[in-house]
Amino acid sequence: MRKTTGLSFYRRKKKINPSLVKEILVWAVEICLTVAVTAILVWLFGFRVSVVGSSMSPTLENGDKILVNRFAYNIVAPKQNDLVVFLPNGNQRSHYYIKRVIATPGDTVQVKDGVVYVNGEALAEEADVTETEHGMMAEEEITIGEDEYFVLGDNRSNSEDSRYASIGNVKKEHIIGKAWMIAAPFQKIGWIK
Repeated sequence: MRKTTGLSFYRRKKKINPSLVKEILVWAVEICLTVAVTAILVWLFGFRVSVVGSSMSPTLENGDKILVNRFAYNIVAPKQNDLVVFLPNGNQRSHYYIKRVIATPGDTVQVKDGVVYVNGEALAEEADVTETEHGMMAEEEITIGEDEYFVLGDNRSNSEDSRYASIGNVKKEHIIGKAWMIAAPFQKIGWIK
């Protein structure tokens, strides 16, 4: 019998390469994990805020871009000398304020003769700050309430902060996070002190 050659209407079964399928699945899982981890890190630490005004000079200057750690204060409470980012009185239409925590819940604060007193003792400033010329609301001793923080700018003569009735003590629920890194301009990139 003679074998015929010609057209065949039977499909040849294509063999699936199991190692290729496995490699594709591994790549897909790795890409998904990378995207998920990146999204979480950006959400927690990648929140970027621009500094508005000179109230934090010389630590931060107008136009500096900083990264905000939104997760930090879910674990621990803000402490004295932290730079916090907040919305004044929770006002969603306001720009973000960046100020230094001076006093925490239960502390007393008074600004007298250009000196900031916390719990009756002159505050030992860790940052380079200007003299506090006006005490305004803090000329009389203030006791900081529960879940409240007294904040001041480093440039005290040009800072709208807790001394003003429009800001007052900052409630913890209005604090967005901790300012932790300068992202721009390029020559200033680094951790915030």
